[in-house]
Amino acid sequence: MDTGDTAWILISASLVLFMVPGLALFYGGMSRSKNMLNMLMMNMVCLGIVPIFWYVIGYSLSSTGENAWIGTFDNAFLSGINITGEDGGAGLRDVFFALTFASITPALISGAVADRLKFSAWLVFVPVWMLFVFTPAWAWVFRPGVGFLAERGGLDFAGGTVVHVAAGAASLAFVMALGKRRGWPNESMQPHNLPFTMLGAGILWFGWFGFNAGSAFAADGVAVQAFANTFMAAAAAMLAWLLVEKMIDGHATSLGAASGIVAGLVGITPGAGFMGVNGAIGVGIAAGALCALAVRMKFKFGYDDALDVVGVHMVGGLVGGILIGFFASPATLGAGDGFEAGIIEGGGAGLLIEQIIGNVMVGVYSFVVTFLIVKVIDGTIGLRVDEEQELTGLDTSLHAETAYN
Repeated sequence: MDTGDTAWILISASLVLFMVPGLALFYGGMSRSKNMLNMLMMNMVCLGIVPIFWYVIGYSLSSTGENAWIGTFDNAFLSGINITGEDGGAGLRDVFFALTFASITPALISGAVADRLKFSAWLVFVPVWMLFVFTPAWAWVFRPGVGFLAERGGLDFAGGTVVHVAAGAASLAFVMALGKRRGWPNESMQPHNLPFTMLGAGILWFGWFGFNAGSAFAADGVAVQAFANTFMAAAAAMLAWLLVEKMIDGHATSLGAASGIVAGLVGITPGAGFMGVNGAIGVGIAAGALCALAVRMKFKFGYDDALDVVGVHMVGGLVGGILIGFFASPATLGAGDGFEAGIIEGGGAGLLIEQIIGNVMVGVYSFVVTFLIVKVIDGTIGLRVDEEQELTGLDTSLHAETAYN
C-alpha cells in the first residue's frame, strides 16, 4: 500500500463526506423556511443509514464475485477486509472511499421530494433503494472485466451513471408517484436563503475535487487531470447557465450561478479521468446550457421536482456520460489501450454507443424499480404528510423544531 496514494484517497474520502452537509445547505437554502430543518435532516440521516448498510451488505453485493449482475455475500459485515492482509489495508481504505459516494447518492434524491414527504417514509426508502437500485448499478459499472456494462467497455470515471443518472431517474419516478406540493405551480415557492445555497455550491465544488480526482485511486497524473477538468467544467457550466438565463429571462441570478456550478460538476464526473481540459470545458458548456433548459421542463410536463434534481443530475449525468463518446482522449491521459478514443480524436462510434446504452439502461432500471419501491411504501406506511402538516411546515410538524426564531 503506497502511503502517498493512501493519504490522497483518505483526504478525498473526507472531501466527499463534506459534500453531504454542503448538499444539505444547497438544498436547504432553496427550500421554504418552514422546511429548512427537514431538508437538512433528510440529507444528514443518509450518513447514518448508508454506512451501516454498506458495512452489512452493500459493499459485498456491489463489489465482489464474478457474476456480471450482482456481487456475493462473501464480504458481508466486511468479513476478511482488514489491515493485516497482504494489501496492508488498501482494501479497507477503498471500501470507505466508496462508502462516501454511496452516502451522498440517496441524499441527492431528497431535493426532488422536498416539502411533502413523511420522514418515516424517507427512512424506509433510503436502505431499500440502496439495496435494489444503487448496489446493482455499482456492480454493473464499477467491477472491471466483471460487471456487464464494464465488460462491454462503457466508461464512468467517478459515478456519473451510478450516482447522478441513477439518482436523477429515481427522483423523476419518486415525484410522479408522490404528487405535487399543495399550491404548485400556481403558488410562489421561492428559495428562502440563497446565501446558504451559494455556500452549499461552494462546499460541493470543494468536495468534488475529492469525488473526481480521488477516483484515480492514486496521487498521480490522472488525479491531476481529473482535478483540472473538475475545475474548468464547473466554471464553464456556470457561465453557460447564466448566459442561457440572461437570454431567456433577461437577468442572471445567484441561483443560476449555483445551479450552473453543480451542473458542470455533475457533467464532468463520468469523464473526469478520460479527457483533457478542452473536452472538460466542452462538457461544462453543454451541461450548463442544457441543464438550464431542462429545469424548465417540469412546468411543461407537470412533475413537481422541487429543487431540480431531474434537470441537473439526470440530465447533467446523461450529457457528461454521452459526451465521453466524443471527447475521450487516451493520448492526453497516457492510457495507451486502456480505453477507446472519442469521435473527435478519430475513434469510431463504438464508445459513444456504449455510453448511450449504459446510461439509458441504468436510468430506466432506476426509474422502474424506484417507482415500484415508492408505490409499495405508499401502500403500507404512506408517503405524504397530511394537508395540515404540509401547510404548517415539516420542521414543526415532523421534528418539533424551527430553523429560525
